[in-house]
Amino acid sequence: MATSINSSMGLREWMMLFALSLLWGGSFFFVGIAVGDLPPLTIVALRVGLAAIALWCIALVIGLRPPKSAKVWAAFLAMGLLNNVIPFTLIVWGQVQIASGLASILNATTPLFTVIFAGIFLSDERFTPLKLAGVAIGFIGVVVMIGAPALADGDGTLAKLAIIGAAISYGLAGVYGRRFKTMAINPILTAAGQVTASALFMAPIALSVDGPLDIAGSSSGTWAAVIGLAVLSTAVAYVLYFKILETAGATNLLLVTLLIPVSAILLGSLFLNESLEPIHFMGMALIALGLSALDGRLWQRWAFAKT
Repeated sequence: MATSINSSMGLREWMMLFALSLLWGGSFFFVGIAVGDLPPLTIVALRVGLAAIALWCIALVIGLRPPKSAKVWAAFLAMGLLNNVIPFTLIVWGQVQIASGLASILNATTPLFTVIFAGIFLSDERFTPLKLAGVAIGFIGVVVMIGAPALADGDGTLAKLAIIGAAISYGLAGVYGRRFKTMAINPILTAAGQVTASALFMAPIALSVDGPLDIAGSSSGTWAAVIGLAVLSTAVAYVLYFKILETAGATNLLLVTLLIPVSAILLGSLFLNESLEPIHFMGMALIALGLSALDGRLWQRWAFAKT
């Protein structure tokens, strides 16, 4: 796992990161719709199952074939558990009890855990005071933007802890996923492999706990949300996820969770006629400041200019 990555992202990586934030920002919206008709485990099973179908269609069209190594598939399963099964289940279960906005705030703690885990397990992603400060500033920006009273709400304590558990699992997944670079596996195959392993794991569990799927009992809006969740927020998103992870590393990749609430608010403003308040712009400015600290280049130039 000791492979070199770019500690500072270029324009291409930043563009992919912003695109990923839009796709994952939409996932909280899609889940918020789907939980009205479908039980949590069924939503997770459908999400990874439909995403697997979409990704293998893409892989086969461009000439990629499934790996045959048992070692590779074992790694896919481990990644699927950390990156799909555990966090998806915890987030969907949590969103039954708390609002999607609050869930996105708590999910924004992911970089905190990623910086810690990467610093412990990855020799080329050691944490620095500037990185820790950047994560802290960015998280404060998220809380400011969404509203501190949401965090102070005493209801749904277990649901909040579930979202934190998902953030910890995402942080571990970002570190574990670095091994796929050393295996020289195409990012599309990695994405397809992990959601396939997740689907095979989740399908029997969802069937035994939630029972058979009631297709007729769900609205067309619910199914549109499930398809959007699977194809856009999972299949397409994971192609970007593993490409960024391969080139920019775990710490840079998980900055996306600081951008997700920004994406959600901007999407609401553009498509749902929700108004932007001054507090939103203040929060976005703090997030931008935190991201610049994690990137480091502007801060290094400033420090150099001071000497």
